[in-house]
Amino acid sequence: MSATVLRPAARRELLSLVGRTPLARITADLPGPHPGFWAKLEGLAAGGMKARAAVSMLLGARERGELLPGAPVVESTSGTLGIGLAFAGQALGHPVVLVGDRELEPSMRQLLRSHGVRLEIADRPAERGGWQAARLARLRELLAELPGAYWPDQYNNPDNTAGYASLAAEIAVELDHLDILVCSVGTGGHSAGIIGPLRRHWPALRLIGVDATGSTIFGQPARPRLMRGLGSSIHPRNVAYDAFDEVHWVGPAEAVDSCRRLARGAFVSGGWSTGAAARVAAWAARVHPGAVVATVFPDGPHRYLGTVYDDDFTAAHGLDPDAAATRPVEIPHPYAAEAAGWVRCTRVSDPLAAPALKKETL
Repeated sequence: MSATVLRPAARRELLSLVGRTPLARITADLPGPHPGFWAKLEGLAAGGMKARAAVSMLLGARERGELLPGAPVVESTSGTLGIGLAFAGQALGHPVVLVGDRELEPSMRQLLRSHGVRLEIADRPAERGGWQAARLARLRELLAELPGAYWPDQYNNPDNTAGYASLAAEIAVELDHLDILVCSVGTGGHSAGIIGPLRRHWPALRLIGVDATGSTIFGQPARPRLMRGLGSSIHPRNVAYDAFDEVHWVGPAEAVDSCRRLARGAFVSGGWSTGAAARVAAWAARVHPGAVVATVFPDGPHRYLGTVYDDDFTAAHGLDPDAAATRPVEIPHPYAAEAAGWVRCTRVSDPLAAPALKKETL
């Protein structure tokens, strides 16, 4: 394969399409009645939610001289950031090379390539670190092959977090008050990026993190994960552990049930992260009567027509929406039990910064 990629013309007018997404009131049963919560519909923006982060990372790198005009951008992605980088690459005039893996949906592969992305696919997970480690290994090979290539390193890049300042500003303008913010966590970017500015408006604001079962972010052991774009098998440095008041791990059955309930009861829906965040937001609204609750729906449903919304897929993976948990199981700390379904914990700490807690509680 050629070690060069074509430089696209910059189209900076596209930058005007970032953000300014609708805020919707969600009252659909999830899974039962609740007072309602607010949802920022990031999936309706050009490039999706992660266009905010992608533009921020590329502009930051350009300002520091790390990314030269027209140089290629190389990143590992499970899909969502890939769309954001494809958008940012077109807007700023950078070719984009993405490393996905074998589990990346055919529709997402086609969409990324349609947007001009060169897509590389890792064909097997690494023994340690799974698909993420396998993608990163191929990424490092590409960095050596492509002269001047820039790696945003989304999991550890402060510009990822900074890109969501606009999202925080929009929420602050749209709501008169906010008591509880619910954020899905993958790279840790949007939760870290919006909680600081919003707490300057509302100092008592509580932050609830939503992770996937099998994710290591909040200290659980790594396991293969069916859900894409939620959770991680590494520990992203962008995660603002000290900002969280509690964390919920949500399983794929709960996410599927929530997505489908949203689709038929609120019309707006999305994928794994959206379903998981919606379920926890509805729970928060139900157990804290009178509280104003908001969350972010990171994307829409279209990418997930062959998974979340496909009966054959859900049956093949044993995902019965009727058996999905209706409330979380409580554990006293992240190492008390391995989360197999919806689990809640009010003790949050950085698993790399607090190894003593793990040894103490195992």
